[in-house]
Amino acid sequence: MSKREAIARYNLIISKLRRQPATFGEIADHLAMESEIQGYDFNISKRTFQRDRKDIAAIYNIDIEYDFRRQVYYIEMDESSGVSAKIFEAFDTLNALNIADRVSEHIHFEKRRPQGTENLYGLLHAIKNRYQVRFIYEKFTGEKATLRTLEPYALKEFRNRWYVLGKDTKDNRIKAFGLDRLSSLDITQVRFTRPKDFDVNEFYRYCFGVISPDDQQPEIVELSFNPFQGEYIKSLPLHHSQEIIKDDEKELRIKLKLYVTHDFYMELLSLGNNVKVIQPEHLTEQMKETYREALGRYGK
Repeated sequence: MSKREAIARYNLIISKLRRQPATFGEIADHLAMESEIQGYDFNISKRTFQRDRKDIAAIYNIDIEYDFRRQVYYIEMDESSGVSAKIFEAFDTLNALNIADRVSEHIHFEKRRPQGTENLYGLLHAIKNRYQVRFIYEKFTGEKATLRTLEPYALKEFRNRWYVLGKDTKDNRIKAFGLDRLSSLDITQVRFTRPKDFDVNEFYRYCFGVISPDDQQPEIVELSFNPFQGEYIKSLPLHHSQEIIKDDEKELRIKLKLYVTHDFYMELLSLGNNVKVIQPEHLTEQMKETYREALGRYGK
């Protein structure tokens, strides 16, 4: 059997067990049916299946467990785990990419430059082992690229972009650097001591994106949406602090507690006339001024 068939078989097993637990017989029946549909030989013995379990754990980091009481195999789906969600999201994407050459006319992938994910593994190694890293960094503002030395603390994802968070040795401030603007990564052998009181979740608790102000306090923000946009906001909350305070046929009104930063402000502007800022007042006035300036660009 080719490696391609083996990988396809792993994918079929995972997909089957993500839907519901199954006995080995049910898994074998599923593979036999897919063999007829796809024209491959996915049929396996129980011994081969046990070997597949080990391969799946090694390749995808997905553990297939066995329930002795019910005599079924299953995959533990931890809905609260961001790591688990990302693993399965990556699995689904990989499957789509693997078959894209056969059904390319049915799949349209977003065309964008790589987001620096080739450095994820190296940075994670440096974070776990407390190694300083050096890299060339180029800002979006067009400033000259600079050499940075960083004590990396954590990796963060936001809007399909990855960032490394750590202390910049130049000024000893904690900053986030976008991996897509980072190049020539060098993992040094210089060790550092991570602050015992640093907690990445607490650091970003009141952040909308990756900007965390040094001397700013989080604010209560109240927003009103039309019912149509409100459905999107309910299905994909703006922030984990989001609380619904009104939801009827006229509007959805929510309350957030966060830093009013540039990235949050740009998010509000992207919603256009679908959102109205109720409070704080300074944010309402800022939105008004921006729209007045935008209208002025079009003349009378």
